[in-house]
Amino acid sequence: MDLFTDRRIERVTTDGRSGADDALVTEAPIEYRLGDVPIAVLMRTPGDDAALGLGFAITEGIVLGPDEVSDVRLRTAGADGDRWDLVLAPGVDVDPEQFRRSTYTTSSCGVCGKASIDAVRIAAPAPPTGPVVDRSLLLSLPERMLEAQTGFAATGGIHAAALFAPDGSLLALREDVGRHNAVDKLVGLVARRRWPLGEVILVVSGRVSFEMVQKAAVAGIAMVCGVSAASSLAAELGSELGLTVVGFLRAGGFNVYAGSHRVL
Repeated sequence: MDLFTDRRIERVTTDGRSGADDALVTEAPIEYRLGDVPIAVLMRTPGDDAALGLGFAITEGIVLGPDEVSDVRLRTAGADGDRWDLVLAPGVDVDPEQFRRSTYTTSSCGVCGKASIDAVRIAAPAPPTGPVVDRSLLLSLPERMLEAQTGFAATGGIHAAALFAPDGSLLALREDVGRHNAVDKLVGLVARRRWPLGEVILVVSGRVSFEMVQKAAVAGIAMVCGVSAASSLAAELGSELGLTVVGFLRAGGFNVYAGSHRVL
């Protein structure tokens, strides 16, 4: 399935209307299973589906790290959606019913499928002490991320999540119609290369929600930055877990909602 879908549209301006070709971000369902038990249906942009499954398993606390998942493999593919299996490593035992979502998760949903807010507060490891970075470096990251957002350049309708090293170099970036999916794809991709992730900076193209901070915390990421606002629960969770939460990261300044000791 293609990442983008071409569609004939009608463009309307103050000068009139005309036909045009447009590129839309593809949105399609994917199901992940543990054994024969479906644990989640996500609305995502096709691509990096194995990384998405691994990242989802890590950030939702289903597994403690990438070594506990031996494979993420396609079960079936069809017009009604793709089905993938999370194959646990030998000796790893997980009760799939404990993590089964009660409803499917839309591309903008976040915690909608959780049975209760208590189930969202997954135990997270102690975050790394760093990184400690200069404000000028943080201010440069949104532009560096935007330069790598090929999907956004093509469609204008896709979210991004990027991991940066403390010196500002881009480690990896992934895009998806869902903000949370973009983070999960990124975590799943990088976790196979390096684990724990270490002192890195997560930058997201939208707001910083509770689940964004939760996913970062469970993945061992100590600094989460967004180009839009942070929610009250995101700020509270950041303070509770010792994370740095930054919002409105744009030219000229930003807000630090928690963990200001990591910003010089």
